[in-house]
Amino acid sequence: MDSLFPVGRAVRNLPNAEDFFEAKQNEVFFGQSWLYDFDSGEFVISSTGKAAVCSETQAWMQWCQKAIKTPRYHHIIYSRNYGHELDELVGSSYAKSLIESEVSRMVKEALMVDLRTADVDQFAFVWNGDKCTFTCRIINVYHEHQILQSEVRI
Repeated sequence: MDSLFPVGRAVRNLPNAEDFFEAKQNEVFFGQSWLYDFDSGEFVISSTGKAAVCSETQAWMQWCQKAIKTPRYHHIIYSRNYGHELDELVGSSYAKSLIESEVSRMVKEALMVDLRTADVDQFAFVWNGDKCTFTCRIINVYHEHQILQSEVRI
């Protein structure tokens, strides 16, 4: 009668639990989301009257936009790793070059917590009085890139 428990060669063919865990840990899940219009502050409604669904890349881009619009530590619903710390620059009398360096660091820090983000670079700054508008390139793990724009008042 066959044994219920594998013995000998059959045991060696079973997957190693550590290898399985490592493979799962290295996977990056993109997922989908509802399409959000940041200008109107509303979800986009499709012609059928339901919330429109965006692609995986759009969902990641929306996450990045939302992270840059959300101050860190201000809302208990978000983890302490979510959002930006750009508010620390408000009212500062630092040189513009230092502020630009800090904006770059803070934005990159805010976006790199998401495993889908591979890099944040190519920052450009435009000053208008105390308002600093910036753009940067964000690159995901699929090597797709988008340009992100935001601003901070100093």
